[in-house]
Amino acid sequence: MENPKLQKLQETWLQEATIDGIQEKLSSSELTSKELVLLYLDRIANNDHIQSVLEVNPDALHIAAALDAERKQKGPRSKLHGIPILLKDNINTADKMHTSAGSLALQNSIAQKDSAVATQLREAGAIILGKTNMTEWANFMTQGMPSGYSSRGGQVLNPYGPGKFDVGGSSSGSGAAIAANFATAAIGTETSGSILSPASQNSLVGIKPTVGLVSRSGIIPISNSQDTAGPMARTVTDAVHVLNAITVIDHEDPITNTNTLADTDFTQFLNRKDLKGVRIGIARVTYFDYLKEDKLAVMNEAVRQLERLGAEVIDVTIPSTKAKWSYDVLTYEFKTSLNAYLNSLDQSINVRSLKDVIDFNSNDREKMLRYGQTLLEGAEATSGTLTEAEYINAREKDIYLSTEQGVDVTLTEHNLEAIVFPNNIGAAIPAKAGYPSITVPAGYTEEGEPVGITFTSTAYSEPTLIQLAYAYEQATKHRKAPVIQD
Repeated sequence: MENPKLQKLQETWLQEATIDGIQEKLSSSELTSKELVLLYLDRIANNDHIQSVLEVNPDALHIAAALDAERKQKGPRSKLHGIPILLKDNINTADKMHTSAGSLALQNSIAQKDSAVATQLREAGAIILGKTNMTEWANFMTQGMPSGYSSRGGQVLNPYGPGKFDVGGSSSGSGAAIAANFATAAIGTETSGSILSPASQNSLVGIKPTVGLVSRSGIIPISNSQDTAGPMARTVTDAVHVLNAITVIDHEDPITNTNTLADTDFTQFLNRKDLKGVRIGIARVTYFDYLKEDKLAVMNEAVRQLERLGAEVIDVTIPSTKAKWSYDVLTYEFKTSLNAYLNSLDQSINVRSLKDVIDFNSNDREKMLRYGQTLLEGAEATSGTLTEAEYINAREKDIYLSTEQGVDVTLTEHNLEAIVFPNNIGAAIPAKAGYPSITVPAGYTEEGEPVGITFTSTAYSEPTLIQLAYAYEQATKHRKAPVIQD
């Protein structure tokens, strides 16, 4: 950087800077939001060989300057005033950026209206810095596609071990970019594990909210039953600041009318120093069995740390753990949800349906079908009306097995406040229930691969999960920044 002030901040301060720390510098006039944006843009320009950022908002510097002026005149709007945030490429922004779900089929699509999430962030004073790469169609394109691959953006790499460690999906770019410090925080989306996976693989905090806490309006969908957006950040506190901004009741998304926490300031739950009196269930059966010896060692130490914090820890088996689960709900809902989204796009976009996407891909197989499109084709084979008995039966089964025979029965029978899983292993059951989870860095293998501990509970239990995650994070402080090679 040419500016010596910014160069010094880049070298001595910016890495791992938190929202509270940034706000202190902004309030004292040691830094402006415009300068902060320049710092992050410099990092992206010189370090994004991990292919995490698809595009930068061309108006970011102007927005930052306007927010600097507003701060001087009126003071900050919120903790996010002047804070640069990256958004996953399936979240609509009505600006000069595109929203494509990582697909070249939508590379020219510019949303006509902000998503509810983008609206909330802008109202809070956040700067939408850019769009992040992702697994194409949120990993609902084909079987066997690597996490983080898209036809539009290529392969996202894990900054802790590019080409060595899985980056996690499908919010891969959001995870890798925040781990590499290309923005203060990011928004990911999850249907089943897509926030928790890249967060744990990139040593981040990821909050997968209750379905209904955050509006899905203006987000390219997979499943009306399971989709949600959520924050990804380097600390629990930063993730909570972002969650505060995006929690809303939105009548365009009916499930948000169940939101009992819409006016909650979640920072009040950043208050536990220990876990005395807390009962936590460890879902060892099946889920810990997936772990290789090095990751199992990290998780076993994480469980011991919970005990040292005073928690009463017991091994539990979720009754539906070994049930015959299926993707049928996603297969049927994808066509209906995606067709509705594509039909709402500007008339200049020729891709108007799932069939159009499949045809677009088939016309350029070399670029578009490196891994195939089996899931797209399976979804297209459904009626798109959700009238099939197979769908309705699958939906009812998912609800029953994930709640009454899943999370809820396990919490009740053992008098638990939360259940612990490793990484995103075990994400499917709470995802099918629409229940929240928070993952926190738990440490690293000897090779340096990040491992996350994930806390899960029932609907709208975010206050409890935040307390548990915060207490664990503050006691351990495992996160360390990756070494980015120039």
